Amino acid sequence: MQRIRLRYTKRGRLRFTSHRDFQRAFERALRRSEVPMAYSAGFTPHPKVSYANAAPTGTGSEAEFLEIALTEARDPAVLRDLLNDSLPDGLDITDAVEARTSGLADRLTASVWELRLDGVAVADAAEAVAAFNGAETVEVQRRAKNGMRTFDARAAVVDLQALDPQADRPEDRPCAILRLVVRHVTPAVRPDDVLSGLRVVADLAPPVPAAVTRLAQGLFDEESGTVTDPLAPDREAAPAAPSAATGTAVATAPEGTGSA
Repeated sequence: MQRIRLRYTKRGRLRFTSHRDFQRAFERALRRSEVPMAYSAGFTPHPKVSYANAAPTGTGSEAEFLEIALTEARDPAVLRDLLNDSLPDGLDITDAVEARTSGLADRLTASVWELRLDGVAVADAAEAVAAFNGAETVEVQRRAKNGMRTFDARAAVVDLQALDPQADRPEDRPCAILRLVVRHVTPAVRPDDVLSGLRVVADLAPPVPAAVTRLAQGLFDEESGTVTDPLAPDREAAPAAPSAATGTAVATAPEGTGSA
């Protein structure tokens, strides 16, 4: 059995698809591409697909991950192209590697998010960010299955910055960009929880819903403060290709070299 790990996106209008919607679209793409999937046992076999830490409905993402199991070996790059031909625009496979290590889910310990706040001046956003970063705790509430739940949104936030407006944005319309790095903890702290925290500490309330996109997801490096690529260990574990230069050197060696 071969295992392939895929990185995929949710862009544009497809950000509003639920995780179940994506599952259906992806499984249809597997059938259309005639991927030799491995199936679970039992009365209702399902293709062996493992999804890891999917983004909430309504948020875009450049860094979603899943793993599939195949009954026959396939080239990951070819498989990526076949699936992209069968998926709708906006759900795009951007990377594919053969799984050569264990624990993909264990390497998804943090995310980098971008929050676009239309109608919010950069100076107001920066002031709210400074208040949030300076607080020891920021308690927010979120409705859960058992009612309202109160938790600290500050402890999970590694970094929060207000960035200068993008060059392609109209100058007559204020727009603040926030860059957020958050650890994956329990209970999970989502971008909308951080927005609730900004409302608590600085009364920052965007006039329209924020456009949220996950830019990266992976293992948080404590030394550099960055989120690393979770597929890198699989690439590093791949066997090295034989050197063509070595073969050429042997073939062109003069006759008699090395003889007594």
